[in-house]
Amino acid sequence: MNRFDILIVGGGAAGFFTAINLAEKNPQLKIAILERGKDVLTKVKISGGGRCNVTHAEFIPKELSKKYPRGEKELLGPFHTFMTGDTIAWFEERGVELKIEEDGRMFPVTDSSATIVDCFISLAKKHRIEVLTNHAVQDVGFDDAFAKAQTTNTFFVKTSKGVFTCDKLVMTTGSNPKMWKLLEKLGHTITNAVPSLFTFNIKDKRIEGLMGVAKDVTIKVLGIKQKSEGPLLITHWGMSGPAILKLSAWGARDLAAINYKFDIQVNWLQHYSQEEALEMLMELKMAHAKQSPHTYAQLDLPKRLWQSLLIAAGVQPVIKWAELTKSQLQSLSRELTQSRYKVDGKSTFKEEFVTAGGINLKEVHFKTFESKKVNHLYLAGEVLNIDAITGGFNFQNAWTGGYLIAQAIDS
Repeated sequence: MNRFDILIVGGGAAGFFTAINLAEKNPQLKIAILERGKDVLTKVKISGGGRCNVTHAEFIPKELSKKYPRGEKELLGPFHTFMTGDTIAWFEERGVELKIEEDGRMFPVTDSSATIVDCFISLAKKHRIEVLTNHAVQDVGFDDAFAKAQTTNTFFVKTSKGVFTCDKLVMTTGSNPKMWKLLEKLGHTITNAVPSLFTFNIKDKRIEGLMGVAKDVTIKVLGIKQKSEGPLLITHWGMSGPAILKLSAWGARDLAAINYKFDIQVNWLQHYSQEEALEMLMELKMAHAKQSPHTYAQLDLPKRLWQSLLIAAGVQPVIKWAELTKSQLQSLSRELTQSRYKVDGKSTFKEEFVTAGGINLKEVHFKTFESKKVNHLYLAGEVLNIDAITGGFNFQNAWTGGYLIAQAIDS
C-alpha cells in the first residue's frame, strides 16, 4: 500500500498548483498527483489556442468575481488573498514572465503553453512530487484500520494500478461525472453539469456569407432575462464572440432547460434606440440623396453587414437615398436595432469545453476550500460548481483555490 501525506487526484492546473505550493511551504510532505490519463496538464496545453491564457488583467477582487456566473459571491473572499497580481508575481518569481493583450487576457511572453507546462513539471520534479499517470481512480473512502489508530480519518484511494492512503485528500478532477459520483458517496451534493461556454447555431439569410464579420452589439435572449454587450462574431454556423459567450455562460441552465432553441434580439448599433436610428437614417437621406445606400456602409457597420440589413429591410441596390420611403426607413431602423434571430442548438467554443455544475458551493469553506462534509478533504477548480466566462478566469479560479488549500494545510 502506498502511503502519502497528501494525495491530489487530477493532474491539471489546480492539481499541480496545489502540489507545488504545498511542497514549497513544507518540503517534508510526501505528495503525489494521481492522473487518469497518460499525460498531465492537457487542458493547460491546449488553452488559448496553445498559448495558455493564464489569467486576466483585472486587479479589483469585486470586479474579478463578477466574471463568474457561478461562484461570484464565494470567490470574492479568496480573491482578496490570492488573485491576478499574485498570479503574475508567482509565475515571474519562477521564471515565467506574463504579458497583457489588448483585451486584458494574459499569456506567457513566449506565446507558448509549453512554458507553463514545463514550469510545473520541473517544479514538481524539484520538490519530489510523485506524478503518477494512468491511475484512474475507482474508489475513495476511509481506511478503518488507520482511522481507528489515529485521531484523524485516513483516506484510501483505489486506482486502476493500486491502493493509496493519505491524511489529506485534494480533489481537482474538473468536470468528471465519475469523480462527482464518488464525492456524492462521501456526502456531497452535485449540481448536474450543463455546457457553459458555447456558440449559437443560427441559419438566417441576413448573416449568410458574412463569416468573419464582427461588430460591437447589445444582445438579449427573448423570454428569459439574459442580456449582454460586446463584440459579436458571425461564423459559418451562426454567431460567436464575447457577447454570445457571456450569454451562454450566464444563461447556461436556462438555455439547457429550453433545449437550446430560442430567439435572440441583436442591436447592431449597440446603445442606440430604434427612434435614434430612424433620426440618423433621415439625416443620411438628406445628406446623400443622390447616392445608393448600398454604395457606402454607414453608422460604423461593416459594409457586408450593412448591405445585408438593407436587403432585409427591402432596400434594393438600385434605390437612391432620396427614394427611400418612411416605411423602408422604419424597417431598416428595426433591422439595425431589433434584429431577431432563431437559435437552433449550440456548438462548442473552440477547444474549450466548460461546464456549469459540480459540488454544491454551500458545502465548501471558501477560506480554505475544505469540504464542510468531510474533514481534510479539499476541492479546487471545476470540480466545484464554479465556472467563468472566457478570458483566463477559469485558470484564475484554479490558482486561487490551489494556493488557499496549500496555505490551509500548512497552517
